[in-house]
Amino acid sequence: MRQTWRWFGPHDLASVDDMVQAGVEGVVSALHHVPNGVVWTPEEIAKRQNEIAHFKSGAPSGIAWEVIESLPVSEDIKKQKNDWRAHIENYKTSIRNVSAAGLKVICYNFMPVLDWTRTDLRWQVPSGATCMRFDINDFAVFDIHILAREGARADYGDAIAEEAARRFADMDEPTRAALGRTITTALPGSTETMTLDRVREHLAEYGEISPDQLRQHFIDFLEEVVPVAEEEGVRLCCHPDDPPFSLLGLPRIMSTAEDYARILEAVDSPSNGMTLCSGSLGARPDNDLPAIMKRFGPKVHFLHLRNVTRDTADPVSSFFEDEHLEGGTDMVALIAEIVREERRRKAEGRADHQIPMRPDHGQDILDDLQRRSQPGYPTIGRLKGLAELRGVMHALEHPAYGLRD
Repeated sequence: MRQTWRWFGPHDLASVDDMVQAGVEGVVSALHHVPNGVVWTPEEIAKRQNEIAHFKSGAPSGIAWEVIESLPVSEDIKKQKNDWRAHIENYKTSIRNVSAAGLKVICYNFMPVLDWTRTDLRWQVPSGATCMRFDINDFAVFDIHILAREGARADYGDAIAEEAARRFADMDEPTRAALGRTITTALPGSTETMTLDRVREHLAEYGEISPDQLRQHFIDFLEEVVPVAEEEGVRLCCHPDDPPFSLLGLPRIMSTAEDYARILEAVDSPSNGMTLCSGSLGARPDNDLPAIMKRFGPKVHFLHLRNVTRDTADPVSSFFEDEHLEGGTDMVALIAEIVREERRRKAEGRADHQIPMRPDHGQDILDDLQRRSQPGYPTIGRLKGLAELRGVMHALEHPAYGLRD
C-alpha cells in the first residue's frame, strides 16, 4: 500500500513538515474552497500542488498531491434538478484539468443532503482520549424535534422515538443548538454547511425520489463522466455512505456490497471503482470487509483504513470511532486481502498495483487534546493509527515470515 495522509490546506494544524516526519509517501487533498458544481481551474490546482511541495521554510518537501478527496458531486446532479447538466459538464472539465496536472485518482461520494454525519465530535472513551460518535437516539432528537421533519417519528420505532423525546426534554436550548450545528455544519471534507432551513429545502426538492431513482441518477452521472475519465487515465472511486443507512428518510445507495455491485456492473470500466472505507462500511454488521476487498479488489482504487465499535448488532446502530486495530473489523484479515490484491496486480503488470491508503480519522490523544484539530483528524492520533497499520502491513509483506499465497 502507498501510505498517504489527508491534508486540508494551509489552515490544517497538521503541516507539510508534520506529514514528512510521519513518513507518508503522498498527500490526499482537495480544493474545499471551490463551490460545488464549479470548475477546478488549473491555477487553483497548481496552487495546492505548490503548497504541498514545500516545507514551511520554503525548501522542497519531496512529497506531492496524489489523491483527490473529494471532487464533490453537487446536489443538483443527485436530484437531476436546476443546473445539473451544467454541473456535469463542469465536472468533466475538472477531470481533464486535474489529469493534466498529473492527478489520476478522484474520490467522491453520492450521499444525498448530508455528507458523513456524526452527533458528537469529541466523545470521551475510558482512556481519556476523545473520538467522534454517531448516536442514533441523538440523531432522532435532531430529526424529530429540532428539524421537525414530517413523519420522522415513524422512521425510528417506538424505543428510539421515546428515548429521543426524553433526551430532547432534558436538553437546554444551547445543547439543542449545539447538536443541530454538529449535524448540519460540514465536517472536514464535507461539501456544504447548511442551515436547518436549507436542509428542509433540500428534503422538499428530493421529494419522493426512491432508491431506484437515485441509483439511476448516479448511473446517468457515471455514463457521462466515466468516458472522460477513461480518456484521461483517471480512476474514479466512490466512497460509501457514512453511516451506511438511510438518514432523514432519504435513500442511501452505497451502503453494502450489493450496492457497489449494481453500480460497478452498470458502468463497467477500469475508471469506475471503489473507495473502500473500512469504517463507513464497518458500521453495518452485515458488511464483511475482507470479503468485500476480495470481491471488488480489482476496482478498489483507494483505501480508508479505520475501525468503529457498534453499540448493537442491529443494521442501524450507534457507534464510535475506535482505535485502528480495535472495533468490529478484523484489520489484519482486511490488510491481508489488500496485500493479495496488490500481488495479483503486480503479476498482471498493472501500473496501479500499489493502492493508496490513508489512516482514516483517529482519536485525539496526548497533545491532540489541547490542539483542537479538525474533528477526526488529529496529528498524533492519526500517526498512531498509521504506525499500527504500517506494522501489520510490513509483517504481512515480510519475505521470510509474511503472508503466503
